[in-house]
Amino acid sequence: MSGEVMRMFRVGDVVVYPQHGAGVIEEISETAVGGETREYFVLRMCQGNLKVMVPADSTAEAGLRRVIGREEVDKVFEVLGAEGTPMPSNWNHRYKKNRDKLRSGDIFQVAEVVRNLTLRDMERGLSSGEKRMLSQAREILASELMYAVEVEVDEALRMIEDVFDSAS
Repeated sequence: MSGEVMRMFRVGDVVVYPQHGAGVIEEISETAVGGETREYFVLRMCQGNLKVMVPADSTAEAGLRRVIGREEVDKVFEVLGAEGTPMPSNWNHRYKKNRDKLRSGDIFQVAEVVRNLTLRDMERGLSSGEKRMLSQAREILASELMYAVEVEVDEALRMIEDVFDSAS
């Protein structure tokens, strides 16, 4: 593996993979695919006993990044506590916009999705697809917050819920 990639992430690092949230790099393995050997980061994800393999030479394209620091946690809660942003009234457009925010891997955009869908759910309810998206967004957000503030995932979920309990 190139030294540059090795310095970027190491075994034991806590990272965020946009589709699944935060996890720990358990190992770096070599796997042959189509006659070509590539190195992969093997991630153990916080949620659901899931393991994910990310090509070491494609971490930027995959959106792999380090977990936020404590100093950014307050900003996440500011986003959660802010007023909802206008969303398209068309369900399909709203769903695509939120899906793109989740896929971005940006924790502040994930927090926006959690906030906007939670507020919409409190006001008029959500479709089953948006309920699944809200659940996924909360899990992704909680998985990163648990590492950033060093709590269990259930406590991180409670911290998110508390923002909305005090608003209602």
